[in-house]
Amino acid sequence: MNSELLEAINLLEKEKGISRETLFEAVESSLENAYKNHYGKGDMGRAENGKAVVDRQTGDYKIYSVKEVVETEDDIFSDILQISLEDAKRYDKNAVIGGTVDVEVQSREFSRIAAQNAKNSILQKIREEERVVIYNQFNEKEKNIVTGVVQRDTGRGLIINLGRIDATLSEKEMVKTERFRPGDRIKVYVVEVRNTTKGPRIMVSRTHPDLVRKLFESEVTEIADGTVQIKAIAREAGSRSKMAVWSENPDVDPVGACVGMNGARVNSIVDELRGEKIDIINWDENPGQLIQNALSPAKIVYVFADPEEKTAKVVVPDYQLSLAIGKEGQNARLAARLTGYKIDIKSETQAKDAPGFRPEDYMDYDDEYDEEYEGEYEEEQYEEAYEEEPASEEAYEEAEQDSEQEDTDSEEA
Repeated sequence: MNSELLEAINLLEKEKGISRETLFEAVESSLENAYKNHYGKGDMGRAENGKAVVDRQTGDYKIYSVKEVVETEDDIFSDILQISLEDAKRYDKNAVIGGTVDVEVQSREFSRIAAQNAKNSILQKIREEERVVIYNQFNEKEKNIVTGVVQRDTGRGLIINLGRIDATLSEKEMVKTERFRPGDRIKVYVVEVRNTTKGPRIMVSRTHPDLVRKLFESEVTEIADGTVQIKAIAREAGSRSKMAVWSENPDVDPVGACVGMNGARVNSIVDELRGEKIDIINWDENPGQLIQNALSPAKIVYVFADPEEKTAKVVVPDYQLSLAIGKEGQNARLAARLTGYKIDIKSETQAKDAPGFRPEDYMDYDDEYDEEYEGEYEEEQYEEAYEEEPASEEAYEEAEQDSEQEDTDSEEA
């Protein structure tokens, strides 16, 4: 029993996550390659008739030379590839001319170089299989969040250890305001997993907008189960993010679900993002209302949205203009990214003299309608239709007497 081989395969299965069958096949393949290299010298080239079999239970292995059966020894042109019918009967009583028989090759016939080649082939196969396993494992995590440990700063980014492999957090995918030291635990968004000749290469990010999305999915159960949907996210990493949410269930407040009790949910995400502010707004199919929500906390007077041109003109109170635009235009810029509209903002004072920013610019008058009915009724006709005849003096006196009589009857009663 080859216990050492079995122990090695069991250990590799646990440490590398490679199946036993794959490892056994790797051993068989390496032994076959060693046979080809050892017996395929000279004019014959590589001997392609080797076959290795490893017992899955005991670990014992055997190597066979698969030879073609010919009639007599005089017909043999290669002892490596052919065998006479008489000799073939020793290995297989049912051997026939033109068929093949498996002739066991004793391992001592292999040279030291052949054995070394077999070892290297096994190691190479194991490395290849390990790369495949790692690639498949992290390929499933592409477009998702993983947690790693900062290993070192290369000067052009960070090397993040993800357990079985290191990932690269490039400088452009890092938040400028964040500082990490070796040993710090960090959550990153897996942007891409590439299968290269040197093994899997994993690109991660801390600036991607979907990092915010995935953090909310992991923190908010209503988002994870689909009750609340994240419709859009706009982000300036390290500074501020805006997120529009919506729910089909009228009993669920999507914004409240994301904020959590006393802000617990959103605060945990803000902490993970090192203090980045997050504005959560209600999604609305009406572009005007959506733009108004996106520009919060600023108050809006008018929104004139053009869905075809994807443009919007917004009027705000004079004292709200700087708040609507935001510091260095950030609030307006994020609102534009979130809604997909090009937004132009003016104060009420500015809007008075700006075409397209006044309600009257969008009021349509039908001149033909006015001309059609113009002059149909002259001023005198309107007066005659609604004029009342003045009451006579006798009528006033009779009404006054009736009123006095009613008062007298009421007092006597």
